Amino acid sequence: MKFKQKISVQEIAKLIGAEIKGRKDLNVLGMNEIHKVEKGDLTFVDNHKYFQRSLDSAASVIIINEDVKCPRGKALLIHKSPFTVYNKLAKKFQPKRVLDREQAEDAQIHPTAIIEPNVVIGHNVTIGRDTYIQANSYIGNDTVIGDGVEIHAGTTIGTDAFYFHKRAKKYTKWHSIGRVVIEDKVVIGANCTINRGVSGDTVIGEGSKLDSQVHLGHGVVIGKHCLIAGQVGIGGKTILEDHVVLFGQVGIAQNLRIGRGAIIAAKSGVSKDLAGGLTYFGSPAAEIKTKHRELAALRHLPDFYKDYYK
Repeated sequence: MKFKQKISVQEIAKLIGAEIKGRKDLNVLGMNEIHKVEKGDLTFVDNHKYFQRSLDSAASVIIINEDVKCPRGKALLIHKSPFTVYNKLAKKFQPKRVLDREQAEDAQIHPTAIIEPNVVIGHNVTIGRDTYIQANSYIGNDTVIGDGVEIHAGTTIGTDAFYFHKRAKKYTKWHSIGRVVIEDKVVIGANCTINRGVSGDTVIGEGSKLDSQVHLGHGVVIGKHCLIAGQVGIGGKTILEDHVVLFGQVGIAQNLRIGRGAIIAAKSGVSKDLAGGLTYFGSPAAEIKTKHRELAALRHLPDFYKDYYK
């Protein structure tokens, strides 16, 4: 999430009651999770395991719960509960906006776009030229839809991230401030569900095609000209590079990267990064020729044990 205007680190420190360490003249341009931060962003860390990763990141300002050495050119905001105050800031700078009508007044819809009946369009939504949205779809707040996009009936776009912060055996919901960005000439089938990012964007690249009943978790990035068949589920923050093909009922875990041109066969389960240019199958997914040899070997196991125990 980027702010509409820059905010001084001193103003943020005052808002959350934090001590500043390091540069006090910095301005904050936005807020983001650690995996998507850019220079000028604010992020947070409250787990010692991720301290160094956060300190070494592109973030200019870091909310942290220990008084550690501040990296050169950055600012630390020392606070006993970084997540709580980060969530507080998210709610302040992008508060929840509830619809009281079918289409928000501030939605920007190109005059050539076709919007069928019972389509709900949230606040600050942009819909481009020649886009076609079928009946009973939901387009949540801050969604950006490009030109020539097709969204089929019953699809839900821009719902909150399924993302919770666990402490003391309790789960606290993160306030979602990311967007969904759908680039030009994307096709999205019926009854798909696409979550907005927690603080970064969920992105579907130009020319990509999604079948019905596909789910994309928060912050997923789909590259250009990807093909995704029905009942595929992709966990949060996973990245598909360009020209990836996923056959039906593929499941992909969170925080992974699937390389350019990879093909994943139906019903496969992906639990680790996969290189591009290869075809994969199985659960856990592996290169398809290797997996077929494993299955062939398994078919001989009954005969092996029959002879072994004679």
